[in-house]
Amino acid sequence: MDWSLVLASQDIAASIERGGDRQWFLIVSAGDHERALQSIRQYRLENRGWRWRQAFFGQDLTWHWCGAVWCIVLAEMFILSTGEFSEIHQAWILHSAAARSGEWWRIFTALILHADLVHLLANLTTGGLLFGLAMGRYGSGCGSLACYLAGALGNVLGLIIHSKPYDGLGASGMVMAALGLIAAPGFSIWKAPLGAYRQAGKSVLAATLLFVLLGLNPASDVVAHFGGFAAGIVFGLLLNALPNGVLSQPVVGVGSWIALALLMLWTGWLGFWQK
Repeated sequence: MDWSLVLASQDIAASIERGGDRQWFLIVSAGDHERALQSIRQYRLENRGWRWRQAFFGQDLTWHWCGAVWCIVLAEMFILSTGEFSEIHQAWILHSAAARSGEWWRIFTALILHADLVHLLANLTTGGLLFGLAMGRYGSGCGSLACYLAGALGNVLGLIIHSKPYDGLGASGMVMAALGLIAAPGFSIWKAPLGAYRQAGKSVLAATLLFVLLGLNPASDVVAHFGGFAAGIVFGLLLNALPNGVLSQPVVGVGSWIALALLMLWTGWLGFWQK
């Protein structure tokens, strides 16, 4: 197949035919035979050591539909906090001074608020994909809980680093956490061939470049983004260290959803109670 693509790039007509068990032939006209051989020889010379098919070690990435559920939740909260229930915004936003004085729940509640429609759409477009991939790898409940906790840790890092008072909000810390969860290599690669190490390194490098592209906007809270991304990698390493089959247990998934729901309800109620 790769040879046929080489010939197509040189305007040499070719067809692939099967001649028997595990035998394939590349058919060209007699007039193009010599030029076809030269093109293939040059292709093989320029691509020595590169394999057309490469084994993939670790877990395949699959998208879980609960990633879209998170987008719906964030969109609904934006409608409520900018409309009929606008008091949600002041009760849940991360006022740094208030958080440092004891209103710790704001590091959680601020994750589901957004400043405007552009802010919301920016997180929905990337978050819908990354949330779903993280949930597909670790389970919907465990992946959601890990994203939420890692995003909150990103806000904690912002409180530690920023010395001046500021207001923080948005799910971008959770989005970066999902990226970190996906980037974390599975521990199965340590028993795999050497190529798995290179593959894991490429995965981490690719995720880091995506973080640079998506998370280092000077107009955003870069510290919270970095904190969420780093915490996501750490959580991913911890989850990958669990014995095989643990994350797929129903009790783990259901327990994670219950813990996430209780945490969100508790922190949200604390915000209103203090208000």
